[in-house]
Amino acid sequence: VQLQASGGGSVQAGGSLRLSCVASRRTFSNNGMGWFRQVPGKEREFVGAISWRGDRTYYADAVKGRFTISRDNAKLALYLEMNSLKPEDTAVYYCAASRYGQATTVRGDYNYWGQGTEVTVSS
Repeated sequence: VQLQASGGGSVQAGGSLRLSCVASRRTFSNNGMGWFRQVPGKEREFVGAISWRGDRTYYADAVKGRFTISRDNAKLALYLEMNSLKPEDTAVYYCAASRYGQATTVRGDYNYWGQGTEVTVSS
């Protein structure tokens, strides 16, 4: 599975961005998917996850109520809608495919990673 993330950019605080991630193989439809983010010098952290059916989602407390993860299995696509962005959301965002079908917050459950897309939120 190859994953290609896009949609990052620079916005002011309070703005919105929509990240997309497109997979290259049909196995995407059977995999739980997730978004993570990383800033220099820090561990990559969990942002959101969605089950392969799209019927279960999890979010990090820091983004709950502001970010929405979704997927379109027919298009092999994963999305992250980000609203009310804050400067602390600034990071490189990575999409990832889990080896399991259920949604998972555990970084070690993900065995495929996209290349990352950069999000910068200015105050």
